[in-house]
Amino acid sequence: MDEVRILEIKHSVFDANDKQADKLRGELKEKGIFLLNLMSSPGSGKTTTLTRTIEALKSELKIAVMEADIDSDVDARTIAATGVDAIQLHTGGMCHLDADMTRQGLDGLNAGDADLVVLENVGNLVCPAEFDTGASKNAMILSVPEGHDKPLKYPLMFSICDVVLINKIDVLPYFDFDMQKCEQYVHMRNPNAIIIPICAKTGEGIDKWADWLREEVKAWKA
Repeated sequence: MDEVRILEIKHSVFDANDKQADKLRGELKEKGIFLLNLMSSPGSGKTTTLTRTIEALKSELKIAVMEADIDSDVDARTIAATGVDAIQLHTGGMCHLDADMTRQGLDGLNAGDADLVVLENVGNLVCPAEFDTGASKNAMILSVPEGHDKPLKYPLMFSICDVVLINKIDVLPYFDFDMQKCEQYVHMRNPNAIIIPICAKTGEGIDKWADWLREEVKAWKA
């Protein structure tokens, strides 16, 4: 039997995207624009959390939002109703955004004077975690109905996020969700991750989340 040829891969398949992401991040830093990449699975409450966040911060910061979906403009319309600039990004069937797609969105949004731009990424716990968008920080939402074991099943997503928002805490009595175990599992993947329990529906915990975001934007501009 002939020997099998083995090819050693010297560069990450994501290398080109990583370089574009670093370049974009540097440009945003120079402009004083803080870009937050917000990720989660579908139905976790991203858009509702985002509207609450906008309510808490729009009197202090100029905010703009990029809504990424495979199709529809439902979320962009919801966000635009809050009074901030919003644009809908269609990914053409792709389950993530990369740095070049993010740049196209920023150009279309014309966010040159924004303090905070939020990229609401495609609902997915796998693909979005694999691509650096050029964001200043990454955040994700885990909702109580999804279960406390998700950090074990989707390690990359939790390992790259600076903040994990645990949403829908108002339904904790009705689900077998162990908050202590969830926090333990998150810190197994990422010891530095900040965990903030929230309820986007009632507003509980949003102040703490807004405080973190406010301080990060301030530090980014310093």
